[in-house]
Amino acid sequence: MNTEMVKLSELTRKRIQNLHDTKIRINSDKIKHLGNLDIDDHGFIHFPDFKFDPKVEDESGILYGMVPIGKTFRRLLNEMPRYIHPDSALATCWVGPFPAKLGYGPKDQPTHLQGVIDEYHILQSGNQGMNHLCPDMRIGLELGWGGILKKIRHYREELKPADTSFFDGEEEFVLGIQEWVADYVRYAREMAEKETDEIRRANLLEIADMNEWLVENPPRTLREACQFLAHFQCVDRTYVAGGAMGPLDEYLRPYYERDTEKGILTDEQAVWYIASLFFNDTHYAQIGGLIPDGSRDVTSRMSFIILDAMHVLHIPANVALSVNDKMNEELFERALQYTLEDGSGVCYSLSNGNMRYTQNGYTIEQARMRVKSGCNWTAIPGYEYPLQDVTRCNMAVALTHALDDLKGDEELDLEKLFKRFFDHLKIMLDCIKEGYDWHYEHISDNMPEIVLNLFMHGPIERGLNVAQGGVDIRSCCIDGIALATVADSFGALEERVINEKRLSWKEVAQALEADFDPDRYEKTRLMLKNIRRLGDPDSPSLKWAKRIRDAFVGYARIPTPKHHLKIIPGMFSHGDVVMYGKVTPATPNGRRAGTPISHSNEPDDGFAIGLNTFSPTLKANTVAELQPGLGNSSPLHLDIDMALIEHNGGINALKALIRVHNEMGGTLINLNCLNKDTLLAAHENPDAYPDLVVRVTGYSAFFASLSKEYRQQVVDRFLQ
Repeated sequence: MNTEMVKLSELTRKRIQNLHDTKIRINSDKIKHLGNLDIDDHGFIHFPDFKFDPKVEDESGILYGMVPIGKTFRRLLNEMPRYIHPDSALATCWVGPFPAKLGYGPKDQPTHLQGVIDEYHILQSGNQGMNHLCPDMRIGLELGWGGILKKIRHYREELKPADTSFFDGEEEFVLGIQEWVADYVRYAREMAEKETDEIRRANLLEIADMNEWLVENPPRTLREACQFLAHFQCVDRTYVAGGAMGPLDEYLRPYYERDTEKGILTDEQAVWYIASLFFNDTHYAQIGGLIPDGSRDVTSRMSFIILDAMHVLHIPANVALSVNDKMNEELFERALQYTLEDGSGVCYSLSNGNMRYTQNGYTIEQARMRVKSGCNWTAIPGYEYPLQDVTRCNMAVALTHALDDLKGDEELDLEKLFKRFFDHLKIMLDCIKEGYDWHYEHISDNMPEIVLNLFMHGPIERGLNVAQGGVDIRSCCIDGIALATVADSFGALEERVINEKRLSWKEVAQALEADFDPDRYEKTRLMLKNIRRLGDPDSPSLKWAKRIRDAFVGYARIPTPKHHLKIIPGMFSHGDVVMYGKVTPATPNGRRAGTPISHSNEPDDGFAIGLNTFSPTLKANTVAELQPGLGNSSPLHLDIDMALIEHNGGINALKALIRVHNEMGGTLINLNCLNKDTLLAAHENPDAYPDLVVRVTGYSAFFASLSKEYRQQVVDRFLQ
């Protein structure tokens, strides 16, 4: 296999550089009009003058139901502005979130859960969770839009359902896509007529011809396959911000091999096509990975081309590299080399921890089929409805309720406190599970997966929305957050109140109620904060963290009460630690009310201050030791100073750390290798560093796009 870096001509480098520069301008324009965006760097283009009236008939203002959504989506595709970058190999764009309020209709609102949701600040309950499943894009690549439409019509006729709304809505949507693609043929030819540069003119005419074929037919070439994927990206993102793509190198490898064998494709052209696809959007994709029997890794020449395209374009791209025992060493080293050069790059999806999916009753072959599909999550493309990363169970809130229950006690009883904590945690988990049952019963009638149904094995064949039984594997997930906040709180109480008796329980309770008033309780706060915190090998918090993890996982994995839906617990906070911190009262780890909680199952920032040890290793060990162990991810975030890396062994040190974390059962590593001075300067003046790219949590973004609070998360992790 050829593993060389692709050599690019001046023309191709200029084309890709122009894409990069345009992306910076588009991003700056979005920040100017919309403000900071604390999410994936979605590839939409903001058109300030574009207005769309969804014409919602229901007096609630909510658009719901398959046919109304399908018809509205069709109108939107026909009305939204067109865009083709003259140096891109591909056409199409999208204009931002679906411009209508989507959700449950008035009669299906889960009002019976609202009391618990409000009391426990469950800001992401999973109820109405959308798009967190991975499509099998081979379905679309093999059928094309015309073939998908024929499939819809065929099964509507074969099944003859009394209610045809499922098929009718899907048909409206696909007809809208075909009309939208056909109009790009006209638009590209109009652009070509006005273009004076012959190279650009020829490119626009090729784009027109390609899209004309794709209106009805499946892609034949690598370029056409990338164009079809760009069509998908646009409609998937438009509808509730879908973002899963799947094993990109395997999707595109057959086209690459056929085209190169025919002599109609060079590696240089392939890099340009992939760069154009990344310019269009940052859908989550994986390169590498084991085949189902585990005998080999799928790395191919296409894997290297995708990596090269990501590097040369140098904008946010959510690509993951599968780390497994049979992975390609050159691809591994190339990925790390690019991370060191660019400051960020791929994330590392770790097979050992992800293989623990088998603990939920699935086969090892099914576990190997899972690919990185979102910020933190993996799924089987086309076969699984996992609903990962749509819940947050803030365990710190359960703790604060427990503390309130005991604040009148004369003495602190840690066992009593833990029991009350667990009682409140169960209330939160029960609410989320009841919400999943409600979701299962009502989501399909209200907000169906109109896009992803087309790329799953079963929904069209059965006439069922994917959440309604369209696929056989349903494994809803619940993510716990604030583990370190809670563990360090128990550790601090044990250390300072029980063991050392330097603080009384009454004093701690008063300090918490006063939110550690600096004039009265700053000394108390610092005493509680400055214990050996989680992450320190000698921390008293570690045993509490394991106990909390076990209690959460053990209860969370009990199926839902009504429909017995399988639950796979994980721990992932996304970047939501600020949002959840704002609704969380003061906690005994010295954290004031309203300040951020801890990330996922990671130690709090600053845990290693004063320790004469390489802190990334301590952090990695802690995250591995506290994995929920069921295949749902609890990621490790590493933000490392370039000087520290150079001093500690460079690429070889990073390879060793990643491999050891995989061997210990880790699930995902998000890595930034940055220069301290550059990061701090960009934090102070983000406009001066518009193309600094970072991994925030599981996603990649321009640092300048993020709010000051979100930027602070990256800075705090880095400075520890």
